[in-house]
Formats: sequence, C-alpha cells, structure tokens
Amino acid sequence: VQLVESGGGLVQPGGSLRLSCAASGFTFSRTGMSWYRQAPGAERELVATISSGGGGRNYADSVKGRFTISRDNAKNTVSLQMNRLKPEDTAVYYCSTWVAGAIVRGQGTQVTVSS
Repeated sequence: VQLVESGGGLVQPGGSLRLSCAASGFTFSRTGMSWYRQAPGAERELVATISSGGGGRNYADSVKGRFTISRDNAKNTVSLQMNRLKPEDTAVYYCSTWVAGAIVRGQGTQVTVSS
C-alpha cells in the first residue's frame, strides 16, 4: 500500500496550487480518501475528505470555498485544488486513507504561502 503526494511548493498569498496523490496497493475505487495538513508546532488538521465514488465531500471550515478535493478512480489519484491561498495554509500536506484497519499516509508535500 503506497500513497505518494506531489505538487507542493512556494506560492504567494492569493495564489493557487494543485496537489496530487497517487495510490497503489489497494482497491482505490472502494476507499474514501482524505487530505490532512500539519504546520510546524501545530496538530495535524483534517482538510478535506471524499467518498469512494466521489459524491461525498467534506471540508474544514478554514478551507471551505477555497479548496476542492476530487478523485479519478481510473487513474487511482486524489487531488486537492487550493485557491486563494493564505500564509496560514503553510504546512506539510498528506493524503491518507484506511486499509485493512490501519491508517495509511504518504510522505507529504510542503506547501509554503509567502510573499
């Protein structure tokens, strides 16, 4: 089971980034997926979730209206489109899921929002 995130980087406030997570080793199309983030010195925060079929999506209040989670079950990928980024969005972003009763998380991708 493997999750590999990509797409992070440095962006100015108000800018956009699109994160992607490639999944392998489990039946992706039957598994809900999540994006978390963790800023230095802060607890991990659940950012967004998406159901296995993509019809159910939920967001943290802090990102609602700015971030969009999506998935492509044909490509085994889940994405996070982040618009109108703020400095407080700076964090390491992880995709995550549960497989066989265990949480699985990728290595993370750094997002830095700064002028």
